[in-house]
Formats: sequence, C-alpha cells, structure tokens
Amino acid sequence: MPEKSSVAKIAEPFVCGGSAATFASIVIHPMDLAKVRMQLYGQLNPGKPVPSFVELLSSMIKTDGIASVYKGVDAAVGRQLVYGTARIGLHRAISDKLKEYNEGKPISFMMKTLSGMASGSIAVCIGTPFDIALVRLQSDSMAPASERKNYKNVFDALKRTVTEEGAGALYKGLTPNILRGMSMNVGMLACYDQAKEGVAKLLNDPMTNGPALTTQIGASCVAGFTAALFSMPFDLIKSRLMAQKIDPATNKLPYSGVSDCAMQILKKEGPMGFFGGFSAYYARCAPHAMIILLSIESITQGYRSLFGLK
Repeated sequence: MPEKSSVAKIAEPFVCGGSAATFASIVIHPMDLAKVRMQLYGQLNPGKPVPSFVELLSSMIKTDGIASVYKGVDAAVGRQLVYGTARIGLHRAISDKLKEYNEGKPISFMMKTLSGMASGSIAVCIGTPFDIALVRLQSDSMAPASERKNYKNVFDALKRTVTEEGAGALYKGLTPNILRGMSMNVGMLACYDQAKEGVAKLLNDPMTNGPALTTQIGASCVAGFTAALFSMPFDLIKSRLMAQKIDPATNKLPYSGVSDCAMQILKKEGPMGFFGGFSAYYARCAPHAMIILLSIESITQGYRSLFGLK
C-alpha cells in the first residue's frame, strides 16, 4: 500500500487543477453561453450581423430571467470535473516528470507544448460527451419552438442524445474538439509556464516559494490571450458540428465533417467567420484562464499544507 503522502502527491495536480477549472467555469458560464450563441448565430441567421454578447445576455435576461444565463451550468461543471481535471492534471504531471528527467531544470517551450498537446487530446477524448450536452443545452432555445428539445438537465441531454441518435452522437465533433483542446492547452498552460519564467525575470521574482502574485497576473494575462487566439477557429467548428441537426428538407446534416464545415464557413462568412463571436470568446476564455491559473496556485498551496507536502 502506498503511503498517504505519496497518493496525495500523485493526486495533487488533478485535484487542484480540477477544482480551479470547476470554480472558473461557474464564474464565467454566462460568457460561455453567449459565446456559443454568437458562434451559431451566423449559421441560424445568415446575412444578419452577429449581436454582441452584452446584447445577447441582456435579451435573455429580459425574456427568460436571470436564471437563463446559467442554462447548462450543470453540464459545464460535469465537463470540468472530467475534462478540466484531466487536461490540467495530466499537463502538470507530464511537465513535472519531464522536469525531473531534466535534472530539475526548466524544460523547453517545445517540451511544454508537447505536454500540452498530449494532455489536451487525452482529456478531450474523456470529456467530449459532457461538451456535447453543454452545447446542446446552451443552443436549444435558439431553435424554432417546434424544433426545441427542451432538455431538463445535463443527464437528460446525454440520455436523449443516445436514445435518439445513438451513442456515437456523444462524440460528434470529436476531431475539432481534440484540435481545440490541444491548442487551448498549448495557448493556456504551456504559454503560462513559459510566460511565468519571462515575467519573473522581468520583475526580478526569484520564485523560491512559487511565483509572486504580480508574476502570476502578468503570465495569466498572456496565457488568456494566447489561449483564445489559438483555439477560437477550432472551437467555432466544434460548436457548429455539435449543434447541427438533420435538415427536414434534405434529410441531411448541414456539415459532413470538419473540412466541409470549415469550407462552408470560409465561403459563406469569409476568413473572419472563424472568429465570429471572438469578443465573447475572449471575454469567456481570458478570465477563465486567468481564474484557473491564479486560483490553482492558492489551491495547490492549501492542498500541500493540508497533506504536509513540499
């Protein structure tokens, strides 16, 4: 039997990473909901300008009340407990192991990138069903009343998706989701680790007991921007593929796959179509990344104190 401290040490990146990701997801959920709706607006309302996230959220509150901006929060929490825990925990565990092999010295950005890509892709494969449920819960009220599914909660969405479309539907959009997860992890975690070193040098922070708050804030600002920039096109394609429904007129889905979806967006909406809803995506992505990266340091310190770890 491994000692309690050994188990706690192994679990540390997963427990701390998952806790930080879940907390951040709850805080920024309204921004995430607005982001998804803005991404789908061009598909459902071709030719019309995409409203801002402020307009979307204001309209929802006026029409359906304040609780409407937290539609699908249960799916968001479930997703982060699985996906967030895996992607952050695996990246930290892999990075720590690579640093150990490097005799305790900081690893190169290339190694951080590879760690982010590997952990991101594995986490996506685990968490995609919750992502499907989240997108469907958030986009359902945008459809005409006659076409709405009116899901009760995340478990209802998961159950009905399997019953009505088969288990394979829970992994619809897996390819762009993997690409999105890889780019998000590189933009957020790998860039944060790299930026932390640069900001620490700039501010003369020795980081003997971890990075100072100013170092954390500076590095998380950089990571918030790069995470949004790198992952936005893949996130948009993922949202379109996950939310698509069979057209009654043609009895076909709007998109046949990732490449077809990308080409249709390019033809109908132009290159900037891949960044439709970027304001909401950035407003969702940057604070989410910053909350995770800032809170994980405090959560980790508390966790180590609780279990007597160094």
